[in-house]
This record gives sequence, C-alpha cells and structure tokens, in this order.
Amino acid sequence: MKISARIASSRPLATTAMHGRVETLRSQGESVIDFSIAISHFPAPRPVLDAVAAAIERERIMPYTSVVGALDVRTRLAAKLKKENDIDAGADEIIVTNGAKQGLYEALYALSDPYDTVLIFKPHWPAYVATSQLLGLRTILADLPEEITPALLDGLGKPDIVIINNPHNPTGKVYTRRELEHLRAWVERIGARVIVDESYEHLIFEGGHTSLAALCDWRDIGVVTLFSASQSYAMMGWRVGFALAPAEVVNAMQTLQGPITAAAGHLSQVALEVAFATGAPRAMMADYRDRRDLAVRLFAEVPWIVMHAPTSGPYLWGDVRSLTLDTVGFAEALLEEQRVAVMPGEALGVPGYIRLGYISDDVATLREGIRRIIEFGNAFVAHKAADRR
Repeated sequence: MKISARIASSRPLATTAMHGRVETLRSQGESVIDFSIAISHFPAPRPVLDAVAAAIERERIMPYTSVVGALDVRTRLAAKLKKENDIDAGADEIIVTNGAKQGLYEALYALSDPYDTVLIFKPHWPAYVATSQLLGLRTILADLPEEITPALLDGLGKPDIVIINNPHNPTGKVYTRRELEHLRAWVERIGARVIVDESYEHLIFEGGHTSLAALCDWRDIGVVTLFSASQSYAMMGWRVGFALAPAEVVNAMQTLQGPITAAAGHLSQVALEVAFATGAPRAMMADYRDRRDLAVRLFAEVPWIVMHAPTSGPYLWGDVRSLTLDTVGFAEALLEEQRVAVMPGEALGVPGYIRLGYISDDVATLREGIRRIIEFGNAFVAHKAADRR
C-alpha cells in the first residue's frame, strides 16, 4: 500500500505513544503508574457538568454550529479575553477548535508556506516540531534561556514564525512582562508572525500571567494566541479550545477546519463557554501545589536528580544528566522493570532530562511512583559503579 511522502517519514508524537503503551500494558492486566502525561484527577468544574447536563435535557437535538463556533460562545470568549487577558477582540477574531493541537495546526497552516522557518524553544511540546515538519517548514531550535534578552533574540536570525509557550511545558517558566516586551520589539523589527500557546494560563503558582497580545498591536503583527480547557479546567478528554487571531487569519483557519472537522461539538462548546467563565481554578491549584511540593521534597535528597519546583504547570522537569544522557533508554528500562512511565527528554528536544506529570491518581500513587523511580535510579548508579570496577 502506498503511503504519501508527506506522512511516511513522520512518527506518532512520543508523548501520546508512551501513553498508548501504558494503556496496552494495563489492558493486559499490568499495574502501571503513568507519569508520562498529565491527566488531572479532578473532574471538570461542576458548572460545566451542570450546563452540559441541562443542554442535553433541554435541547435533545444537538445542532451544527458555524465552523468557527457558535456566535454567542465566541462573544462570551471575547468578554473573557477583555476581563482576564486585557485584550480587546471581536467574535469574528475567535475560532473554537477541537483542542489546542487543532488550533496550532490551523494557525501554522494559515501563516506559512513550505520552507518557511519556525523558531521553537526547547525543551518543547512535541507537537510544535511535528506539526511544522508535516507542513514542510524548517524548524530552528533554540535553548530556552532563564531570561529572554534582546541580545539573545538578535542571535536567533530572522525566522518567519515564532512559537512561544507561556506558561511553558515542561519547565514551568512563565514569561515576564519585560521578556514579552523584548519579544514584541524583536518580532516587530524582523517582521515575524507569532503563535503564542497560553493553554496553561491559569496553572501558575507564583506571579501572574501576561498575554503577548495585550502588549502589542496583535492584528498588525500577526499574533495568534491559543487557549485550551484541557489543563486549566481538567477537561483533557473534552478536546476543546479556541484561538484568537486577526479576522483574516480566523477566516483562513476556518477554511481549513471546515473540511476536516467542521465545528467543535455543540456540547463541547457549551462546556468551553462555561469553563472559561469560572475563572482561575483555585481549589485545583491548591491541590497541585501540595503535590508539586511533596514531589520536590521526595526527590530533594536524591543525588542523581535535580528537581526544581516549577512556577507553573502540571509537570516536573528532572535533570538526570549526572546519571545518563540516554533518557529514552532510562524511560524504557524504568517502564519494563518498575512499571512506571515517564517522558524522556529526547521527546521534547533535550536529552538528559525526564518529564513527570504529577497530577494523576491519588497521593499514595504519586508517592509510590516516585519511590520506584528513586529505587530504579539508585540501582542504575550501582550498576554504573560496578561496570567501572
């Protein structure tokens, strides 16, 4: 069977592939602790569940909506952008998508032509690179610094498109207003378009979140901002988000979305509207903070890993370079021997690190998974020492 050249050299995302392996093992009766992905143990917010239940009872027939999303939903999302992000936007500048991945694909498709260059900071969400490659774009990978400075940006050339993840997966970095102002000045000077992924805007433990679009003429520059209910509202399986973009970009994204999926499901749009109206998930974040702090304490005395407390997000980013740079091998052996799944840093562009999602299951399972990782790593150290003798 012929497979097109467009897809033949591509591979499934490492993040989803590892989660799929966990599901296969579990279906075979294996007990596996899955830190490879972040699936919240919280349900969707109660107002979301109530609104969807009421819509099912009230409407019975679920209508198609406009491809870009129902007008009343987009109008309320525009109000959210004004209230929470200090961004003035109209309903015609918003498109509801089946999750952030669809918004990313459509935005890149609409803003680029084959062989355009895309700047991506690493470690990175794997979908940024995979989507760019599917579209025939040339990726420029740069190390994410502790601080974005004009000098750093000037050394990155003149990419056609810049992808920013704020807050950042997996490090938890939250861009400061000053850093975003440096980015704004730079992209204005070089004429780059920008995609800003703000899917984790509410998952911040320290400080606040600033949207790049609030600091610039986003219509003139060509800034697309992606939002998702998945992590901010524990709605991973609902597969719904939205994008803010200049009206002509929204129209282009709609042209692509129409023949692929048409609109997001009616009930998902009901859920999206209500979720973003509930504001910051404070109770959930208090729980996440406790889990984050517990995990960091449990790793604190382990000599072969450096685990800082992230400023945001559902992940820990552990430095195991003193142990190994081959974290693919580390993750494979850990899954085989201890039945714990983590994401190797290679999948996110940086060997020598592992990513752990710490928000799934109960606290006892979190403790047990970390105990197994430490036990495995200690044995790894002992084997290395024995090999040197």
